[in-house]
Amino acid sequence: MTSPGGDFNVTSARGDDLPAFPAECPLSGYPIQIGGRWGAMILLCLQAQPCRFGVLRRHLPPVSAKVLAETLRSMERDGFVHRRPVAGAPRRGVEYELSELGRSLLPVIDHARRWGRAHLGELARHRHDDDGASEEPPPTPRTPSGSTPKSFGKACPN
Repeated sequence: MTSPGGDFNVTSARGDDLPAFPAECPLSGYPIQIGGRWGAMILLCLQAQPCRFGVLRRHLPPVSAKVLAETLRSMERDGFVHRRPVAGAPRRGVEYELSELGRSLLPVIDHARRWGRAHLGELARHRHDDDGASEEPPPTPRTPSGSTPKSFGKACPN
């Protein structure tokens, strides 16, 4: 799958076309947020295909079920996503899909992601300085297993 800007390839470790956002993904810390902290990531997950709640939750591991549900309700209310019943699914089977309004945000998100990657170090330094912390640089990001990611700037899907 290619992002709206056409220069990023997204491959999920799960073998599907959805991006998987690991805990160390800096996207949620960008100053430009759509639909709250998780909105842009949800829109990116939905760009290829509609998804059920559980699938979205697996691709956004740091988000709680409560926060994801609240965010999806808010995004549905704002017209970014549609919620629809899944034919033949159990009683509460629904999936979420990108609306045209939500799809129109994909190029904006792509631009914000590129900007964020280009300025990630500067953002981290400013946040570190503002915390009143020592003169030491911010700690190296770690994955949930404690290892250092190969490239923090690419910790989240493109």
